Amino acid sequence: MPSARSKVEIGPGGARYYDLFLNVLSLGQYSHFIKGVIEKMGIKPGQSILDLGSGTGRNDCFMAEKVGSQGRIVGLDISDEMLDRARKRCCKYANISFKRQRIELSLPYKEEFDKLFISFVLHGFEDRQKLGITRNAYQALKPAGAFYILDYNEFDLGRVWFPLRWAFTRWECQLAAEFLKLNIKEMLHSQGFTDFEEKFFLKGHLRLLKAVKPSVSTT
Repeated sequence: MPSARSKVEIGPGGARYYDLFLNVLSLGQYSHFIKGVIEKMGIKPGQSILDLGSGTGRNDCFMAEKVGSQGRIVGLDISDEMLDRARKRCCKYANISFKRQRIELSLPYKEEFDKLFISFVLHGFEDRQKLGITRNAYQALKPAGAFYILDYNEFDLGRVWFPLRWAFTRWECQLAAEFLKLNIKEMLHSQGFTDFEEKFFLKGHLRLLKAVKPSVSTT
């Protein structure tokens, strides 16, 4: 069940205006930003990708262009409204499917995907739920597959430029503030992930973290 301290699950009204909110918050740069992030994932034609918390499907449409007709994208989300919007947005891509699924609970995938992606979702779960998500990611990845986490970096909120600090405290949940202090690499390592790589955005406040499942399982 969702935590009372989280805002990660979005209702019908939020789903309707979610893309608009991101566009306004990013001053119209979100599509450009996420395309740049996806470029850094090194996606190749024919690869399979699992998107945890796929939202309105905008990211999945961009990734579908990268994997091509021989590739596969599966998006998981708990919101029926988000799933409806994602299916309409990505209807021209036969290689994308969306499913209603809680991502912190056991998933029915084992060594099926080349890459996993989670975008601004992980911070909205309690730590025990984050462990469930990272465990699911490890299980779903093929050996040598990579888990990409796009989310907040570790930083001191008290030293952030006041307008950004105000926006963060106004719109984000308590769990997001705790996430800023969390050593997520340590959590990932405890699940067997290695070979971490980081790319930073927005003056280091956002991070794309790559974690690799070893070719030979260590768990």
